[in-house]
Parts: sequence; C-alpha cells; structure tokens
Amino acid sequence: MSSIAPHGLHHVTAIATDPQRNVDFYTTVLGLRLVKQTVNFDRPDTYHLYYGDESGRPATLLTFFPWPEVPAGEQGTGLATATAFSIPPEALGWWQQRLTGLGVATEAPVDRSAEAVLTFRDPDGLVIELVAADGDARSGWDGAAGIGADQAIRGLHAITMSEQQLEPTADLLTGMLGMRLGTEDGDRVRLTMHGDSPGTVVDVAAAMDLPGRQAGGTVHHVAFRAPDGETQARWRQELLDAGLEVTEIIDRQYFTSIYFREPGGVLLEIATDAPGFTIDEPLLELGRSLKLPPWLEPTRDQIRTALPPLAVPPQSPHPTDPLPD
Repeated sequence: MSSIAPHGLHHVTAIATDPQRNVDFYTTVLGLRLVKQTVNFDRPDTYHLYYGDESGRPATLLTFFPWPEVPAGEQGTGLATATAFSIPPEALGWWQQRLTGLGVATEAPVDRSAEAVLTFRDPDGLVIELVAADGDARSGWDGAAGIGADQAIRGLHAITMSEQQLEPTADLLTGMLGMRLGTEDGDRVRLTMHGDSPGTVVDVAAAMDLPGRQAGGTVHHVAFRAPDGETQARWRQELLDAGLEVTEIIDRQYFTSIYFREPGGVLLEIATDAPGFTIDEPLLELGRSLKLPPWLEPTRDQIRTALPPLAVPPQSPHPTDPLPD
C-alpha cells in the first residue's frame, strides 16, 4: 500500500455545450458560486468554468469545459458516471420540490449506504446526485437567491466510476492511492479516504454495458487532493515506480496537477490545495470576469474574440446584500 493517501476529492471536471446555459443552471438552479471564469489552458478557445462554495475550496468544486459543437456523450464503462453533492438531510424534500418546480426531472430518492440519494441530470445530461449526508459541517454557499443556508449544497460527497471489472480499479485505489475498502453492495464497492471527512467517497460500480463515450454531458476527469507540492511529487514518483504513465507536474495557476489513467480508463488527477482562487482576484469578486494565467495574458484579445459572450448572474455573500462596486 502507498505511504501517501489522498485527503479527498479535489474537483470533478465535465464537458458541457452551451456555456451560458451551464452558468445559469449551476448558479441559479443549484446555487453554486461561479468562483473562476477562465479558459482551458490547453485549448484557450474554450472556457473553463469553476463552481464551488464561497471561496472554491477543494472538495466543493465542479468544473466544466463547454464546447458548443461537442456531440452528446454516452454513459458507460471507463467513465466517472455520477457526481454526488452533500446536502443537509432535512433538505432532501425541499430540493426535490425545487428541481421539479424548475422543470428538472428527478428520480425517486433511493437508499445507498444508509444515505438517501436524489438523482437528476443537468441540461447536457450529466448525472448529478444530492446525498442527504449526516455530519457534513461545511457551510456551502448561500449567496444564490431562493436558497438559504439550511438548504445550500455543502460540497462534493462522492463520485461513481463505472467499470467492466471492479478488482483492477479497486486494487489501484486501495493499493497505490491508499484508500480504504468500505461497504459492498452487489455490484458496487465503496472506498473512502482520509477518515470520515466530507468529500472522501469513491464508489466503483461494475457495469457490463458498452464502454462509455466521453463527450457532452460526461465527466472528463476526477481530481484528488494533495495537501502540498512535495506530497504531490512523492505520489508521482510512486505511481511511476509502479509502472503507470504519469504526466509531469503541470501549473494550473490555482493548483498544480499530475494526470494518469486507472486500469479501467478513467482519467485521474492529483491536484494541490494551494494556491487557490484568490491568487488573481479578491474573494468578493470571484468569477465576475475572465482571468488568464500570465503566459496567456499577451493573447487576451484573441482569446476574448474566440469566446462567446457570458453573462454572470449577480452573486452576493448574502442574496439581499449586493457586492460593492
């Protein structure tokens, strides 16, 4: 087993189509804060949009690459097929009513590992789950109109990875990544990280369906937390020593990253907690304007021209208190 264990989920990145529709759904329907409006550093002709809690702390983040011309993807093996957020247990019925009232179709809540789970899809078909999770003391983001502190999404709870075979993926996660084997429920096994902290669950589900097709409405990659760069570098070396193909450490402005694939094909990332999203704009102004890393700043005009206009709904620490000009 690895001497290093992840501190939990860092973020999940998915593929969308229309960036404006994406912003509208995640900020006004789900009430997440748009904490960073930037671009895909590898393909700067598309946005990279980050949603999370007030400051975009690790384990609260869902991010998107919106490619307007991308075809619809297909859920299946070799993909992360569900992203789960934590909500207060007493808010589950409230969320079901809210989503239904806003025209979002929901499935009937089900019980999974002694937790009630509400499942629905975003406008591109991405599978989202709201989990009534006890013991999550995170405050979430209560700056969206109509969503109070008692209902606000707390942050990431779990991700589900669908695989043709459970064992190779589970072996990597427990052996190389130091996760702990939890409950088993038929064709699904639960793995946990870093004790019982929020945002530390990975469900691996066996599925004999056709392989998934990564495109619109699917997860691009899943990132785990490294507390610092030194730990990230040690982890990279252990993965390399085990024979995995791992990228160099890449500067993502708000964290550094390494990437590799698990045996079933899901792209995984290990990202550092620091420096975070206030490195280039104040906390109260997060997500308001397009931010670029220094190496892309000289081409800002060309990048801006290639991007569609994006209107960001007003976001405030408290819905009745507008931000100062």
